[in-house]
Amino acid sequence: MIHFVLRLWLADRPGVLGKIATAIGEVSGDVEAIDILERGGGQAIDEIVVALPAPMAKEALVAKLGLIDGLGIEDIRPIKPGHHDAGTAALQSAANLVATPRAQRLDQFCEQLRDLVDATWAVALDRDEGRVLAAAGVVPDTGWLVAFFTGSAHLDLGDQHGSAPSDIVWATLEPSRIAVAAGRHDRPFHFRERQRVALLGQIVGGTLTD
Repeated sequence: MIHFVLRLWLADRPGVLGKIATAIGEVSGDVEAIDILERGGGQAIDEIVVALPAPMAKEALVAKLGLIDGLGIEDIRPIKPGHHDAGTAALQSAANLVATPRAQRLDQFCEQLRDLVDATWAVALDRDEGRVLAAAGVVPDTGWLVAFFTGSAHLDLGDQHGSAPSDIVWATLEPSRIAVAAGRHDRPFHFRERQRVALLGQIVGGTLTD
């Protein structure tokens, strides 16, 4: 079986998920996980992990989903091994980071954050000194990052999601002055992803002062 993640926009009404499950079953696929990324205004954004019997079943599934009224496909992509459940992956990441020696923790955090949210880059920055402490991938200009963190420091999670750029997610590792961020350009970050990063930042921040 080959695993894919479907990111779907759907009408938030009874029966729609049932139609999606039926479409998956009609191409001999199985639903392995469902993650509600956002909900509001009569609409939901869900990520559904599916196991399909062969690569060509993906096109057949897309065709069947296209027949469901009120459904839109934001993204469909192969999933990395071990990431079938985003919530469990976040907990595993937290457990790994707590077990990592403090001197290596920020490097490990950037690597795991990039992997967890399927980003192209991740960075940890000292907000006072404007200095990159750890990074994974090719990160944006340091001056831009410092200005971004300075301008967004007042935003809580809800404000961050409502007014921040859709292609970047970040957290402050309180009580330290370290901030972390990750970015990608192929699809936006949604509320549940931002929430996981914020909580993971709280956990890691607490371990930096133990």
